[in-house]
Amino acid sequence: MVSPTTPEIPGGATASSSRTPQSIQDVVIRLAGNSQDGIQSVGGFLARLAGRSDQDVMTYMTIPSTISGGPSIFQVRMGTGDILSAGDRADMLVAFYQHSYESHIGSLRPGGVLLYDSDHVTINPEDHRFTAIAVPITGATVEAVGGTSKDKGKNIFILGLLARIFDLDVPKLAALIKERFGGRNEDVVRNAMLAFDAGYAWPQNNLRDLFFRFETVDRAATASGRPQVTLDGNTALAYGLIAGGVRHGAGYPITPWSSIMETLRAELPKYGGMFLQCEDEIASISTALGFSYAGHLAVTGSSGPGLSLKMEALSWAVMAEMPLIVVNVQRGGPSTGMPTNVEQSDLLQAIYGSHGDTPRVVLAPKNVEDCFYVAIEATRIAREYSTPVLILTDFALASRIEAFDEPDLAQLMVDSKPDLSERGADFKPYPLDRLTRHAPPGTRIASGKYPTATGLEHDEMGHPTGSPKLHAQMTVKRREKIKALGASLPAPELTGDDSGEALLVTWGSNWGPGREALGRIRTAGVKAGHLHLRHLHPLPDGLEQIFARYHRIVVAELNDEGLYGFGQLAMMLRARYANPQIVSVTKTDGLTFKVSEIVAGVAKHIESAGLDPAVGAARQSALAAQR
Repeated sequence: MVSPTTPEIPGGATASSSRTPQSIQDVVIRLAGNSQDGIQSVGGFLARLAGRSDQDVMTYMTIPSTISGGPSIFQVRMGTGDILSAGDRADMLVAFYQHSYESHIGSLRPGGVLLYDSDHVTINPEDHRFTAIAVPITGATVEAVGGTSKDKGKNIFILGLLARIFDLDVPKLAALIKERFGGRNEDVVRNAMLAFDAGYAWPQNNLRDLFFRFETVDRAATASGRPQVTLDGNTALAYGLIAGGVRHGAGYPITPWSSIMETLRAELPKYGGMFLQCEDEIASISTALGFSYAGHLAVTGSSGPGLSLKMEALSWAVMAEMPLIVVNVQRGGPSTGMPTNVEQSDLLQAIYGSHGDTPRVVLAPKNVEDCFYVAIEATRIAREYSTPVLILTDFALASRIEAFDEPDLAQLMVDSKPDLSERGADFKPYPLDRLTRHAPPGTRIASGKYPTATGLEHDEMGHPTGSPKLHAQMTVKRREKIKALGASLPAPELTGDDSGEALLVTWGSNWGPGREALGRIRTAGVKAGHLHLRHLHPLPDGLEQIFARYHRIVVAELNDEGLYGFGQLAMMLRARYANPQIVSVTKTDGLTFKVSEIVAGVAKHIESAGLDPAVGAARQSALAAQR
């Protein structure tokens, strides 16, 4: 984290005479303004610059759900360390308005830097917890750009100022700006660069001691040596689907799924496929199932409200054993809830939200990079087990930007085409003793007996049946193939101590904060481990043996504790393993977990675990220091 010296600040404090840029490993910058100010663009530029500079980066943002816009933030954590979360508290807060200052000053760590627009913000001059830097951002931008642009471009002015403070690569930033605005009128690019240059050249005065330089990193020594890509989770997931061989799909717009749909609609035709925007959610999944029935593994997706509408057709896909990818980018619920906030409250819906016995597969990526690889894995499972696979991501991953090693596409790309080769006389699509294998329409079958696909219970040829015996046999068949998948899954990711006082369990976007929390917990002297689950249904085998080695199994998830005091995954794990040591840390404020919130939750459960009182008191004291 940045630890700046104390420069001149309003109120008469004096500046240090040092002018040598301070070496830092990483920094957390929070930009607070309105959604119309383009602060997301600034954060995106910083994140993509970090990726192109072989640095690690993670972002976090909040945006209003109303068309008229409103208060918004973009937080970026960038540097040369191993960045696992977007940061609990900011090292630098950039406040564009009075409400930005008042709402977010509490997020700035003591000793941090407050950079504010003195044209719009009046600060408390008696508050000396922070280094306060007054810059007339609006006026300086108008002066630099002039004309009819007015204050448009103050986000780029700030980008230039941050580039100076953190000694960022100006040529790379300039290239990013030109890429971003290159398709517009030449005046737009010119004005953007005028604003950037004005910010970069702003007179030093009390900025002169706030210059930092990131530590260098040897990429070849620390990673694969491959170049980095910088993407958000939705884009990574869309390209993962393409790499996995998906060429067809259908959907309906809904926040925060829509950008996946738009990416696929633009990209799939380049690979000989298509993506259709349908009139509603029911038509979308039905159209996708039509593609899959024709032999093309297809995708559809939505968020929680849309997934509810897809459930009847999803049940048909289970009965017909049709391979299908369904993406659910979770947001706050119920109903339309909080469209631009994060939640993990659709887990039970994804696993159980249908009528009858409908076993299906549910996966959840842990970060942006994993969005790409989980999508590929989902396509493999859907084909191999001829089943719907649901990918549970969430708003935090959808909008987060991260840098990661460029995938080896030459090794990963799948070019999937319908198998129209002739089937033998003994062909049955639904054999009781083997996995289902469909024959797309147009396939010649030697026996001349052609199968059907139906939502009715059926025999081995797919023909409807009311046989009690066959229904029982087919129910077992659909269940056992999912159990077989569970038995084939790799052991989940376990880090830290392999036994001890606490095992922290996370899923989805909680992986990074959970891993960082583990470090703080173990630093406090607690023997603890961290288990992350990306296969949520079926669960991998062997979890009960891992759980038995810890006094408390603390499940951190972004949903409500419910009527009985447990989050959705915790409730499932307690039901599955009948282990009373499984407990919950939950929240539903629409924000991602802070590392300190997870540490506090683990501390509370350790305290109640019935350990030796003296040991418990020491642990509690040490953990409190980590919050």
